[in-house]
Formats: sequence, C-alpha cells, structure tokens
Amino acid sequence: MASTTVDVVIKAPREAVYKFFTERDGINPYVPVDFTLERPGAPTPSGVGAQYRIGKRGVGLLEETTNLVPGERMEYKIVKGAPVKRHVGIITFSDTADGTLVSYTMESEPTLPVPAKVLELGLKGLINQFIKGAQKALA
Repeated sequence: MASTTVDVVIKAPREAVYKFFTERDGINPYVPVDFTLERPGAPTPSGVGAQYRIGKRGVGLLEETTNLVPGERMEYKIVKGAPVKRHVGIITFSDTADGTLVSYTMESEPTLPVPAKVLELGLKGLINQFIKGAQKALA
C-alpha cells in the first residue's frame, strides 16, 4: 500500500474550502477531469453515500463519499473503475491565521505490482491538481 499527504494553506475561509472539496461537481472548471453526480447522498446530494463519476464523457472511476464532518473532514473511496484493491482519500480542514489548512491524504493499494515510491508520486500529483484547483477557485 502507498500513502501520501500534502498539507497546504489555502487563503480562504474554512467553510468555502470545505464546500469546494465536498461538493465535488463544483470542482469541474478547475481540474482536468469532470465529476458527475451519479447517486445523491444524504442528507444533501453531496452527503454521505454520494457517488461521483470521475473522468471525461462518462468514462472513468466511481467515487463514493464515506464520511463527512461538516467544516472539518471528508473521506471517500473508489468503488469501481480503477485497478485497486483499496483507494481512500481523507481531507481535513482547520483554521490558520492565513486561511484554511488543508491536509489531503490518499492511500492506495493497487491490484497490479507498482513500486510504492512510484505510486506515491502519482498520488501526490493527483492531490496537487485538486489543491491547485482550489487555490484558483478560491483566490
């Protein structure tokens, strides 16, 4: 299993940063893939149980929101479409003097033999795309 964490301060209020990451289909203008809500969650469409197709033109992964602590934490897992035994993302949010500290962790266990260091670099690249999107959207 490979795991990587990126910590970054985004110069925006925690509520706005949390909303950017949890309302996944709102990210689309800022990242290179599209998030399409396939199945609404509860108690809101982007709540726990929400499933998003991640890709282009309906082809891609299926992600499910597994835990939300409003304003503090989001967790999700890939449930279909990726060559992984397990893939989870955990994003935490906390206030700083300059905005919101985002701590984004991805853990992945591929079904194919991939060196952990290579996979960790790939995970870090994915996280950084989301971080850059948030910085652009919330600037």
